[in-house]
Amino acid sequence: MSEQPAPADHARQQLEPDAAAALRVYAARTRESADQLAAVLEDIATNGLPSVEDCTPWEDLRETHLARLAAQRPAVA
Repeated sequence: MSEQPAPADHARQQLEPDAAAALRVYAARTRESADQLAAVLEDIATNGLPSVEDCTPWEDLRETHLARLAAQRPAVA
């Protein structure tokens, strides 16, 4: 995507205020996640990879995330 403004000869459809606000919230969350990832990558570039003993196995991370997702959804009878 370009940060250049759209050409003036094309009319842009304006969003409803609630939709625009929700989009800004999503953009802020996405930017925050990207900043966190960039910080981790910069740390790895500066200090190298962490030792295996200091890491959490991906299977544990997956199970934690799946449990979090399951808790957000009501169970189907």
